[in-house]
Amino acid sequence: MVVGNRWLAGVCLLPLLGAVLAPEPQQKVEFAKEILPIFKASCFQCHGPDAQMGGLRLDTPEGLAKGGASGPVVVPKSAAKSLLLQRLRGEGGKTRMPMGFAPLKAEQIARIAQWIEEGAVWSGEIAKHWAFVPPVRPEPPALSNLWIRGPIDRFVLAKMNEHGLRPAPPADPETLLRRVSLDLTGLPPTLEEMDAFLADPSDQAYEAAVDRLLASPHFGERMAIGWLDLARYADSNGYEKDARRSMWPYRDWVIDAFNRDLPYDEFTIEQLAGDLLPNATLETRIATGFHRNTMLNEEGGVDKEEQRWLTLVDRVGTTGSVWLGTTIGCAQCHDHKYDPITQKEFYSILAYFDRADEPTLELPDAAVEAKRAELRHAIAELEATNPTEEAVKKKLEDLKKQLAGIHGPTTLVMAEKAAPVQTFMRVRGQFLSKGAEVEPGVLAVLQPIPATAPPNRLGLAEWIASDKNPLTARVEVNRLWEMVFGRGIVETSENFGTQGTPPTHPELLDWLATEFMQRGWSIKGLLREIVTSATYRQASGVSAQDHEKDPDNRWLARGARFRVDAELVRDIALSASGLLNPKIGGPSVFPDQPDGIWDSPYSGDQWKTSEGPDRYRRGVYTFLKRTAPFPMFLAFDSTSRESCTVRRIRTNTPLQALATLNDPFFIDASKALAKRMLAVPGLRERVGLGFRLGTSRRPSEAEVARLVQVARDQTQYFQNHPDEAAKLADSPELAAWTIVGNVLLNLDETMTRS
Repeated sequence: MVVGNRWLAGVCLLPLLGAVLAPEPQQKVEFAKEILPIFKASCFQCHGPDAQMGGLRLDTPEGLAKGGASGPVVVPKSAAKSLLLQRLRGEGGKTRMPMGFAPLKAEQIARIAQWIEEGAVWSGEIAKHWAFVPPVRPEPPALSNLWIRGPIDRFVLAKMNEHGLRPAPPADPETLLRRVSLDLTGLPPTLEEMDAFLADPSDQAYEAAVDRLLASPHFGERMAIGWLDLARYADSNGYEKDARRSMWPYRDWVIDAFNRDLPYDEFTIEQLAGDLLPNATLETRIATGFHRNTMLNEEGGVDKEEQRWLTLVDRVGTTGSVWLGTTIGCAQCHDHKYDPITQKEFYSILAYFDRADEPTLELPDAAVEAKRAELRHAIAELEATNPTEEAVKKKLEDLKKQLAGIHGPTTLVMAEKAAPVQTFMRVRGQFLSKGAEVEPGVLAVLQPIPATAPPNRLGLAEWIASDKNPLTARVEVNRLWEMVFGRGIVETSENFGTQGTPPTHPELLDWLATEFMQRGWSIKGLLREIVTSATYRQASGVSAQDHEKDPDNRWLARGARFRVDAELVRDIALSASGLLNPKIGGPSVFPDQPDGIWDSPYSGDQWKTSEGPDRYRRGVYTFLKRTAPFPMFLAFDSTSRESCTVRRIRTNTPLQALATLNDPFFIDASKALAKRMLAVPGLRERVGLGFRLGTSRRPSEAEVARLVQVARDQTQYFQNHPDEAAKLADSPELAAWTIVGNVLLNLDETMTRS
């Protein structure tokens, strides 16, 4: 009876619940923003410009209205009678569309149904996609909350409120200083820096720490890692021969540019056209190495003209990815399927690069110049005697040969060709199928290029770096956000087009973009704004309830937690062990790597491990051979740099633990950490020191106890097995503490930024 009464009560409440839970009226569907992107992603392959299966074409309003072999597919204002909806739902015993692909999501089908009920009007232009509209500075939401520290927090808190979330508590001082140190320099704080901060964890002390980190020469090294992925920087040419090249001066230019906070618009122009500036310098010419980082095929039988054309294609695609966040490369063979980019525009941009030459630039070197001067002086003295004598003649030849054999450091740069160049489209993107001639030009969907702009790379660079360009600032601030939060406001940081993910916080993205430009394109200034916000300072812990609401932390109601980049995994171990060589710049180095990685049948080139402190340089300086990248970095998701990489995808695999447990470098680092621990008396003090060096915090009592037990167990083992100890260290005690050090360097917390 009780059960029945409860059931009856539930039935009586249904009308009331229906009134309470009834969904709010949905907003009118915007065809260009909501429906057309679905058609492009799921329908155009079979019912678009290249194919019309069943006679149906959905990429034009005329094709949609006409329908296909089965008649009209849409009946305006009647979703139930529309064949399109029936096929998308798989009704009537027909194959569910799109054929051969995953069905559309229920919410997508619902929006299409609503659009049909509203009249199925084909309206709007794809050019109105949000990313192609110049950002307008929005007013931060007028919220009153003591948590808020600045404009960023107002935008973020407004989104939290929309999703029923509240900010997490502030991160503890140890976590916060480690977080900002890793984000801005890629290195953990020293114990001295941590102790000073813990003595005064005030806002003023934190902001002073931020300023110190931004002023550190290691800031440029940290920032360069991501940029070199974009620039596809490497120390070899790629392809089968994969011979060495000298490009490290470009890498050092990037580090220096970040350290001196070169405004991003100038940073852009110098890399694309530094040689064409009226006040061009050696440094701005080195900067043009950005587009000399393309691979070079030197194999026999290669068509040099076709190889150059492939290089130009790469430059166009890379330029689009890096500065515009667009997949321009998709228009090499045909007009872009999803974004308003034509094939002609692709080749118009290619024309800018077609007019560039590719010289090798020799750089000044005091030692080289001194040696040359010495040889020239000796040659002049001999020539002033009797150069016809047999002995003098032979000596002269020898000195001249020595002079010709002296070379200073070089780097690859760009320079404009003196003679005019004709550029042609390629039919279906095929090198041998020349099409119409094109002149340099830009994307019509963005701002027009000034009539006074020079028809060379400088004109293109200034157009890209203009504050009127709707994409450049947005794309860069999104990358900076991704660097410190692990995910961009636009998650697909490589694609701001219609096939990319929409921004989670569109108003914040536009505020950051306009703020960036108003601050004179200062990267340091914008990063300071971000890392001093309350949003950034939150703890990364999460309750089960909040995790269920926002498992991916899209609404930023907690701090971000993620494993650091591959280079930083090694850098943290170098720092904790005390092995780190802090030298900035210079030729790439060869740290320890397993034997047999390099195998070059063409040159017999060998990996020769660097001697002395060079073995312990930061990861950004490690020699990168494209056909055999540094294996430890690959295990942690670095790339071969054969092409532009905008976003590394983080993985979690057993290979990573195998690398950090067994790699010769990590054994050396563990041994060096062991020596640091053994320098202090007492087991508890030793493990406490090692734990702090690895994680930047003091261990709990339970953690101390476990590590002390590990030290005791390992000491006993190696005392009983001296032969095993000898394989690892000079004494059983050092061998035991090397194992402890290895444990500490392999902690998830050691290689995680939280």
